[in-house]
Amino acid sequence: MNESSLNIKERATLRHIRNWIVHHGRPPSVRELMKLLGYSSPRSAAMVLSRLMTAGMIRRRPNGELQLLKDVENQPQNSQTVDIPLVGSVACGAPIFAEENIEAMISVSKNLARPGNRYFLLRAVGDSMNLSGIENKDLVLVRQQVTAKDGDIVVALIDDEATVKEFHRAGDAVVLKPKSRNKKHQPIILARDFQIQGVVIKTIKNVS
Repeated sequence: MNESSLNIKERATLRHIRNWIVHHGRPPSVRELMKLLGYSSPRSAAMVLSRLMTAGMIRRRPNGELQLLKDVENQPQNSQTVDIPLVGSVACGAPIFAEENIEAMISVSKNLARPGNRYFLLRAVGDSMNLSGIENKDLVLVRQQVTAKDGDIVVALIDDEATVKEFHRAGDAVVLKPKSRNKKHQPIILARDFQIQGVVIKTIKNVS
């Protein structure tokens, strides 16, 4: 079995998994999939999942959750999209792109994710960038790079945690500024001990 031979139910299952991960921050359970697919028994949903695992479309992560390896929208005949990893929370001590951090592969238009660069998707948490149009649970499309210029919105790794902030240089220091209506968020001033992971090029609004 390969991805070109998926039936309607299998394709629908992949879409439900992708959408659930994007909107809920986790994959659906077998029982949730059962309801989404209109089955009366979780065994029916489990059988579909088994076939998709055999096809190499999904697998179980070490914690038992489903991981989407290929997006159903990015089939071979659709050359206008590319699969981009959706990165969840960054595990302590693990690189942001570590396999255990990848929740799913999501299809993105090549007009946004242009060939020749590497990209990832990150789920925004909190309201520290809402004046820049980035709200809690929005997805940001990030072009992977280790440098930035003043005014870029970057993903920076500080003490093994990813943060999205506006980048500015101040002499020998770097200032990561929030852009928020919430005054509790204050600039972060750094001289070292941080890494730029990439520059945000697009916000994908959460519609759940």
